[in-house]
Amino acid sequence: MNERQLIDSPRGWLTVIATFFSSAVALGTVYSFGAFFQSMADDFGTGKGSTAVIFGLTTFSFFWLSLITSRLSDRYGPRPVLAAGAVALFVGLWATSYVDSIGVGYITFGVGAGIAAACAYIPMVAHVGGWFEKSRATAVGISVAGIGVGTLVMNPLAARLIDVYGWRSTYRIFGVGGSLILLVGVFMMARAPGEAGAAPSRIREAFRSSTFRRLWIAAFCYATALFIPFVFAVPYAKERGISPVAAATLVGLLGGSSVLSRIGFSWLTNRFGTFRIFRFGFALCPIAFVTWLLAGSSFATLVIFMVIMGVGYGSFVAVSPLVLANLFGVVGLGSLMGLLYTACGLGALLGPPMAGRMIDVSGGYNMPILVALGLGLISFLVLTLFSTTASGNIDVTGTTSPEVVTAGTGIAARMTAFDKTLMELEDWLDP
Repeated sequence: MNERQLIDSPRGWLTVIATFFSSAVALGTVYSFGAFFQSMADDFGTGKGSTAVIFGLTTFSFFWLSLITSRLSDRYGPRPVLAAGAVALFVGLWATSYVDSIGVGYITFGVGAGIAAACAYIPMVAHVGGWFEKSRATAVGISVAGIGVGTLVMNPLAARLIDVYGWRSTYRIFGVGGSLILLVGVFMMARAPGEAGAAPSRIREAFRSSTFRRLWIAAFCYATALFIPFVFAVPYAKERGISPVAAATLVGLLGGSSVLSRIGFSWLTNRFGTFRIFRFGFALCPIAFVTWLLAGSSFATLVIFMVIMGVGYGSFVAVSPLVLANLFGVVGLGSLMGLLYTACGLGALLGPPMAGRMIDVSGGYNMPILVALGLGLISFLVLTLFSTTASGNIDVTGTTSPEVVTAGTGIAARMTAFDKTLMELEDWLDP
């Protein structure tokens, strides 16, 4: 069977299964942090702002290191990258279970879980996209649904295990079980056939595009708001008399609702267009935070808030690779996704610690909720600046060639230098 015949073949669906479970384990571990939050804060004697830095650093590491892991996966294939993620997850969680200060936890969990997520998600999804043409939207939607399933399952599971064994033993359990699942995924993954599986970097091309830069700004504002409830929805609910397991279920509901939206929106893109669906998901963000602002101690309203947030989040995760593929093609999709998701990493680094500090100072949650609402609204308004084609995709008529950017031009110049550094790293890693 030649490489062309491998496109949309059954072999590609094995990579979908591997990516589903890998992302479920790695991202489910990161996004279950809310269940650990209060126990760790009590153990270390730290405030909400300081403890939230752990999540911020982890997510920042995940998204920014994805630039490197995506390039390495494009060049060497997904298997060694995913194997490195399995090792990082085990070492990071096992070491975190023994730390006696919050500062060391920043390093062990932030770097360990961050590397694991960087290896297990974006590079793997990029290879899935390269395995399909006709079924690409469905395959990508199923693959990224693993994050939602992991969040749905691992949050209440973590809360239950913490009640029984404590947070330290729970991280040991997650470290052993999660790394074994990732190792199984190593044997199921394979490099995408053809050019999509051995792609050059697209970083310089992307940042020369004004379309991509505006997408990056929108993603940054959206992510800064998005990750606040990942950390603070659980403590918010607990402080209002909701049981720990029920409170942890809220983040699980966010993940669960995102599962359906990831698969559903991937299918709807065929009817309404990728960018229309992408923009609709962003519109749900400010609506969700208005709901949280009005929730008070109502568990039912909090459920509605998390479901709306999850549907919008699922749309972003499932459709953003399709938006990028429509704009730039599937060649080098890993580096393009990695670059867009640096916006999410920066948002995660700033959002939860900022919100935690506001809560510590004000003694309430209204201020960070209002800030998140404003950021969500800005992200949606940025996307309204794009015109769309009749098919619902971004209209790039007249701008198909990236604008020429000189070497001294701000962000583009710095990203060009960073891209050169990545290529030097790859040359150094070559035998």
